[in-house]
Parts: sequence; structure tokens; C-alpha cells
Amino acid sequence: MSSSDPAISESQEQNRDRRNGFLFASAAFGWWAFIVPSYFRLLSQHNALPLEVLAQRVIFGLPLLIGILMFNKKIPDLIRAATQWSTLKVLIPSTGLIAINWFFFIYAVSTDRLNHASLGYYINPLFSILLGFLFLGEQPTKLQKTAIAIAGAAVIMMTIAELDAGGGWPWISLLLPASFGLYGLLRKQVQVTGTVGITFEMIVLLPFCIGLMIWLTTSDKGIFFAPTTATWVSWIMLLGGVITIIPLICFTNAVRLLPLSTVGLLQFSAPTGQLALSVLFFGETFTPLKFGAFVLIWIAIGVFIRDLVVSHRERQANMQTEMLE
Repeated sequence: MSSSDPAISESQEQNRDRRNGFLFASAAFGWWAFIVPSYFRLLSQHNALPLEVLAQRVIFGLPLLIGILMFNKKIPDLIRAATQWSTLKVLIPSTGLIAINWFFFIYAVSTDRLNHASLGYYINPLFSILLGFLFLGEQPTKLQKTAIAIAGAAVIMMTIAELDAGGGWPWISLLLPASFGLYGLLRKQVQVTGTVGITFEMIVLLPFCIGLMIWLTTSDKGIFFAPTTATWVSWIMLLGGVITIIPLICFTNAVRLLPLSTVGLLQFSAPTGQLALSVLFFGETFTPLKFGAFVLIWIAIGVFIRDLVVSHRERQANMQTEMLE
């Protein structure tokens, strides 16, 4: 059989797509795990407020996104999204949710709570299942219900750990998955690509972010090219757009090349990396009780992954049965 055989060519193409998809997914989740929190940490150590970092993320990221849309000839899609009420009624509230999610992740890093954010992003897919049950009538499987219950126990243990250590209630661990889960729920209701949607959301946020930068500058609360700020720090701040956009591009490519179930499994590498970063390099406290909370969430994720595997096998068996019939 020659290498020009169509079946072999198709197999080689699928293997290449799978390999490239894994590379894109690894880049996206690795970036979110290590680069993004390290960038926010660096700026917070030079007294950048979370509001300033958020504003620059939008101001410097939007031109890159518009450039990508222009290159891919998708500007008409953006215009349609901005002029149809069916789209606007979804994307306007989703803008608020993504802004909340971005701000409080930056806040978590700047206040030594990256491990709280890590727990939140572990919980995120389980929270999405709960939202599907509450708002879309989707029925969780027994394994999914078990995973959600164990995740709830993990949050309770994390709360006990924080109170025992003299800290506060770990609300970030719930706010981040709640905001991102609701964001995903809304975005499922509108037929726009990820790049078009996030570009529109940044356009909506732009006036507020410009106003924020003006206020921060005039009140001497901002550090961007401030007299007391090292010049290199201000230049680093200009990279806020690149820091934001690169993982988004990698993620959208990974979703295009890999099954969603595979991407769903790989996403847990991001909070795992964030947890390691918070403990090994950021020096955040990690008491035995906190470790117990993460053991519970890892068990919950294991149950969740088991459910994905079982569901996949059942779908494959049903497809084979239908083909035989």
C-alpha cells in the first residue's frame, strides 16, 4: 500500500492535527498557569493596582484582537454582533462577567491568594454542570452529582483551613467559577466565535478602562510611566495585550484541532500549575487542612474524568450499534 493511499493520508493528517492540537493546548494552559500569574505578580510587586492592570489588559489587547479580525476578514462578523439585539442582549452582560473574572484573578494574585484561584478553576467545570442543571434542564449523571458533592466538601474544608489560619472566607474560590461559569452559560446562547465575542466585550469595556487610566494618573495612584516607576516596568505593562491574547489564540486553535473532551481534561493542567506556582515560588501558605481540601478536589476531578470516560465509551458503543443496525 503506497503512502499516497487516501486512508493513509487522512490518518497522517489526523495525527498531525492531534499533535498540533496538543501543542496549542499545552501552550494555552501552560501560559495561563505560569506566565499570566507571574506577570500579574511582577506588576503587583511594583505597586500596580488590580484596576490598572485590568485597564491595560483591555487597552493594549484590543488593537491586537482587531488586527486578528482584520487579517481573518472577520470584521463584518463583529459589526453584525454589535448591531443585532439578539447578540447584544447576551454580550453586554457577558462583558460584565468577564471583567469581574479578570479583575478578581488579578486581585487574587496581588493579595497572595493564587491557591484560592487555583481551587476555583478546579471547581469551574463542575460549577458549569450545576448551572446546566439549574438553567438548561440538563440532568447530571450520578458520577457528576458525586463530583459536585465532593467539590462542595473541598470548599468547606478550604474555609475551615483559612479560618484556622486566621484568614477570611475563601470567596475567590467561588466567585471565579461562578463568574466564568455564568459567562460560559451566556456565551452558549449566541452564535459568535470566541475572538469576535471577546473583541466586542473589550470594545464595551474600553471607555471605562480609559477613564480608569485617566483617574489613576491624575490621582497619582497609577504607576504607568509615573516618575517613581522604573521605565522597564512601564514597558512591561505595554505587554498586557500580548499576555492576554496569546493564550486565547492557542486555546481556540486547540479547540479546533482536538475533541472538546480532550481539551476539557487538559484544562486541569492550568490550576495545577497555578497551585504549584503559588506554593513553590510565591510562598503562599499551604497548611495540612488546605492540602486536604485539594485532595478532595482532586478526588472530585477524578470522578468527573471517570464520568467523561464512561460517557465517551457509551457513545462509541451506541454508534457501533447503530451502524450494525
